[in-house]
Amino acid sequence: MEPWMNHADVWRALDALAAENGLSASGLARKAGLDATAFNPSKRTGPDGRERWPSTESVNKVLTATGAGWAEFAALITGVPAMLKGGRAAIGRRVPLIGLAQAGGEGFFDDGGYPVGGGWDEIALPEIGDPNAYALEISGESMEPVFRDGDMVIVSPAAPVRRGDRVVVRTRKGEVMAKELKRQSARRIDLRSLNPAHPDYAFDLSDITWMHRIVWASQ
Repeated sequence: MEPWMNHADVWRALDALAAENGLSASGLARKAGLDATAFNPSKRTGPDGRERWPSTESVNKVLTATGAGWAEFAALITGVPAMLKGGRAAIGRRVPLIGLAQAGGEGFFDDGGYPVGGGWDEIALPEIGDPNAYALEISGESMEPVFRDGDMVIVSPAAPVRRGDRVVVRTRKGEVMAKELKRQSARRIDLRSLNPAHPDYAFDLSDITWMHRIVWASQ
């Protein structure tokens, strides 16, 4: 039986937590009151080349500094439901699935952003309350370390969207992107890229066709 997590998953979760807070790994360490090199790549393996775990104490300091909980950290490691019926991962109906790279094409969504047409595959994933929910398969590295190539996310058109939520946005030019909602005013939205190496975006609301919240990730 395989372990529920490995070294790479835990370090990736720390990198993801740093990215969510707009920090580098070094910045996250400093924010937690640790040595700035605590999470450097050189500290992730021992002198003998064996992989090392971050200490429980250092992870606890990071969670305290960022306001995250252990359950949230576990979600970053393994991927857990964010909006499920009954609070558990019940396998329910099948939901439509396409690749994120395909989603900008014509014929997959109606004007309200609901999935339509015959070009969708289907996948059985945990049930959520939104009958119009759909799944996207992430491609490329533009959303690392939060989402990796091959991860699947469930998107809910009905879920309320608040600052800090991860969202899928479609522009009037047909671009579809997964970002974090940084802020929204009466006229504009600012989006933060999940990968710190990629730029953030700002749009007039008139340039946005729809914005839906990501409520679950397979990871």
